[in-house]
Amino acid sequence: MNIMIAGCGKVGKSIAMRLCEEGHQVTVIDSNEAALQSVKSSLDVMGYHGDCTSINVLEEAGIRHTDLLITVTSDDEKNMLTCLVARKVGGCQTIARVRSPQYAEDIKYIKEDLGLSMSINPEKVAADEMIRLIQVPSALEVESFAKGRVNLISFAVLENSVLDGIKLKQLHSKIGMNALICVAAKGDKVVIPDGEYEIEVGDRLWVTLSYADINTFFNKVGIKTKTIKNVLIAGGGTMTYYLAQKLINLKMDVKIIEMNPERADKLAESLPKAMIICGDATDKSLLTEEAIDEMDAICALMNEDEENILLSLYAHKYSPAKIMTRIHRDSYEELVSELPVGQTISTKRITADYILRYIRAMQNSLGSEVETLYRLVDGRVEALEFNIGAGFIGSGKSLKDLSLISGTLICSIYRGGKIIRPGGNDTLEAGDSVVIVTTHKGINSLDEIIRR
Repeated sequence: MNIMIAGCGKVGKSIAMRLCEEGHQVTVIDSNEAALQSVKSSLDVMGYHGDCTSINVLEEAGIRHTDLLITVTSDDEKNMLTCLVARKVGGCQTIARVRSPQYAEDIKYIKEDLGLSMSINPEKVAADEMIRLIQVPSALEVESFAKGRVNLISFAVLENSVLDGIKLKQLHSKIGMNALICVAAKGDKVVIPDGEYEIEVGDRLWVTLSYADINTFFNKVGIKTKTIKNVLIAGGGTMTYYLAQKLINLKMDVKIIEMNPERADKLAESLPKAMIICGDATDKSLLTEEAIDEMDAICALMNEDEENILLSLYAHKYSPAKIMTRIHRDSYEELVSELPVGQTISTKRITADYILRYIRAMQNSLGSEVETLYRLVDGRVEALEFNIGAGFIGSGKSLKDLSLISGTLICSIYRGGKIIRPGGNDTLEAGDSVVIVTTHKGINSLDEIIRR
């Protein structure tokens, strides 16, 4: 596909990199020459310098031959205006990043008038991801499918775990549940495991479960679960606003530390049920005063990665809380994976995942669409949800009669309100929602996982 990206900041560059990896023809536009050159020098893209709202700039960049325009500048209004102009001039599909809370509700009313195919609010979506982690505090990751009915849960195998030393084929007899382990990471090695895979302490495993079964599963494998009641958030940005709003709606106590007095006042006005503290969230004396050791969850969401990492390291040392750390820089993501900073939150990753999912659905013409897409284990595994259409080549056939490509597993079937743990005699039918995990990149159709 021919895809144009307006905005060469961190998010735009991340999206461009992912699209280039999948073989798309990418063109980027930015009024900042240095940002434009940074993307052009590191990726195989065409670049144009100028204002993306200009008809002349868009036409020079090839908008009339573009299939999809993605606008991710730092200005919401510019993003929406660019999509409107591009839709009128080029007739392409458009995606706009719209971050401001003032547009969060309004965008659904003006989406059609703007000609938007999709809008993405990274901070709001990141807040949703954090809520899932807070609601399942024992999990390292929680990815949801089938409109939240099926969950892909990541957890670590701890010392003295009942799982240590058993093979996957023994899992049901050991814990008495039909849980399906579908991805396993042992050190640097990542596999889609079979029944002979032997679980060891230190392994990171991904299991598909319904929400109702999560606590039961953790109890059976010896992982203690604790309900989160109070949350400390460091930083008063847009993501904090969305997260605090959701936490308050869930009847949790929320405490926010923000250094800027004006921003602190604004938060106090817009979030009257939260406690707002104006101060430095990396100040040890302030953290002690605010009883960091009594918090159930701590979210480091400040603008600077270094401050977030320092706070999370301090919290890990002095608090038993669940920790989440926002990371902006790609160069830090690998570094922090070796540090005890809890779950890392990246709006770049979230935005790229959402947009890539939409693009794969655009490409697909075989009746099965990518409904949900997550990248696991630093992008080495993809978890995808498909809705099966009438044209699927494997419809009605038993799974044992389907030959799947290597490194691929069907890990959940949702049919008629029921979650099915796939077995050899189960079938895939039109209308099913199916979740797969695979080490292959760029799968657009369920047909692609079947050997012919």
